[in-house]
Amino acid sequence: MKNIFNPIYRQDYLKGYSNGQNPYSKVKNNTSNNTAFNDGFNAGRLDYESINGNILNGIPKRIITEKILEEFLMAGLLGINIDTEGYTHFQISVLVKWYQSGIEKYDPIQNNYLLDILEENGIEISHS
Repeated sequence: MKNIFNPIYRQDYLKGYSNGQNPYSKVKNNTSNNTAFNDGFNAGRLDYESINGNILNGIPKRIITEKILEEFLMAGLLGINIDTEGYTHFQISVLVKWYQSGIEKYDPIQNNYLLDILEENGIEISHS
């Protein structure tokens, strides 16, 4: 990665990163700074493949995002069941790590407080 503090480089890098996160996109060199775009694309693709598996092995039906990882962490914190239907074995191994991390931080007293706050705000959590 070159100078991320250069606004032009950063803009092209972030465009590339965003495209790298999309498993259906290919590298396109149509920006003013191809190096920045390619660096960003490669970083985005590495991040994508670290949680969804190698694209050469196929694109999964359900794609994991940071939001989904946080939801699994929260499910572990709250001690609620998770649904892994439609995920690949590789993805499930990643999701289980995040869920397990939440379980390790599980505190029944804090859980009750959090559930009360969520309920006060109209958010229902099933405990199945």
